[in-house]
This record gives sequence, C-alpha cells and structure tokens, in this order.
Amino acid sequence: MSAADEVLDIVDEGDRVVGQAPRGEAYALGLRHRCVFIQARDAEGRVFVHRRTPTKLVFPSLYDMFVGGVVGAGEEYDDAALREAEEELGVSGLPRPDFLFKFLYDNGAGQSWWSAVYEVRCDLPVRPQVEEVAWHDFLPEEEVERRLADWTWVPDGLAAYERLKAYRSAG
Repeated sequence: MSAADEVLDIVDEGDRVVGQAPRGEAYALGLRHRCVFIQARDAEGRVFVHRRTPTKLVFPSLYDMFVGGVVGAGEEYDDAALREAEEELGVSGLPRPDFLFKFLYDNGAGQSWWSAVYEVRCDLPVRPQVEEVAWHDFLPEEEVERRLADWTWVPDGLAAYERLKAYRSAG
C-alpha cells in the first residue's frame, strides 16, 4: 500500500470524526484530518532536525524540527506519536512521547489538520528512513533559531514550533 492509499479519519473543526478517505484524496480535496508532531531531543537536549526527501507527498525537500505524520483511521493520537517517532527516527523501544497540546493548523489555502504536539527524549542511535529523511542532525536550540531565517522549513512545523515556544514560555 502506498502512502497515498493510507486511510485517514476526516474530522470537523471540533476534531470529531465525520468520515474517512485515502490520504491522497484527503490532500487533493483539502479534507481536514489529524497529524502528530514530536520534538525529539537527545541526552544533551539537542533537537532532531531533518530535511525531507524530494519524494514526500507534502512539503518535499523542506526542513523540519519535528518528526511525525498523519494519524491513521481509528488510531489514537498517542499511538500515532509513538509509531511515527520510532519510524522516522529509525528506532524501537522509544519511551512514549509526552503530549503537550493540540491546535488546528490551517494555511488558508486548503490545507488544514488537527495537530497534536509531543516531545520525547531519544537516547538511542537514530537511523532515519532514507525514503523520508534526506539529511538529519541533532542541533542545539540556538542553532535551530539561527537557521529559521536561512533554511526553508515546513510551514506546519514552523507553526507548531512557534506555538511550542509560547507554550514553554507560559509554563
């Protein structure tokens, strides 16, 4: 099964399931679905940053400071967060990511998804999937901040990152 064929729950503005559709159809028609964003840090507190491969369905070749992806039909956010983190980092036995908050991402141009933001510490050696990740490294937070203006980032990841900074400064 290709990524485009994966079935997703379609949700309304209140994050209630209203139907299901294959991922490719959900993207093409701008159907609201669910995603998870996990900020992974190593033992030194550095943030996992990567550049997506050019073959990704959305935001190919852009940088991201989160791992994550879509929540499958009938899947819980927490389960998707662990699955996606382990898949994208190429590890198994990761601790369950900690849920922080959820927000509705909407770019005003037909891309909208409920986004659950998590964090996890990864002390394991990472082996990201070559189909998903073209480049990766763990960077200090200050380096990530410096690169915000220099690199082209996924817009939903940037939105999650800004909300995460506000969440942490309010806490």
